[in-house]
Amino acid sequence: QLQASGGGLVQAGGSLRLSCAASGQTFSSYTVAWFRQAPGKEREFVAGIGGYTRYADSVKGRFTISRDNAKSTVYLQMNSLKPEDTAVYYCAARRSMLVVAITEAYDYWGQGTQVTVSS
Repeated sequence: QLQASGGGLVQAGGSLRLSCAASGQTFSSYTVAWFRQAPGKEREFVAGIGGYTRYADSVKGRFTISRDNAKSTVYLQMNSLKPEDTAVYYCAARRSMLVVAITEAYDYWGQGTQVTVSS
């Protein structure tokens, strides 16, 4: 199971840190990724961490993904937030160290956390 948290309302230029806590899995052998879905849009890949990290072009240089295997938690530090980052953010996991950017590759999903960036 995955539990996402840390969303909220922030002004443009601000920061938030999302957390994804896992239970019931051998966490260190899983890739964990963050996806987001804005109203009326498809769910899109944001960042992932497995054997390496991978970022969507739209967040490179602003977002940082990291993990603490001892706590079975993955973090997404989001800086320089923009109104277009507004979405529900989901964490997902797959039993592989390959970081892929498609939703169908992920076996486990968290419940989502709302991020709203005001202009």
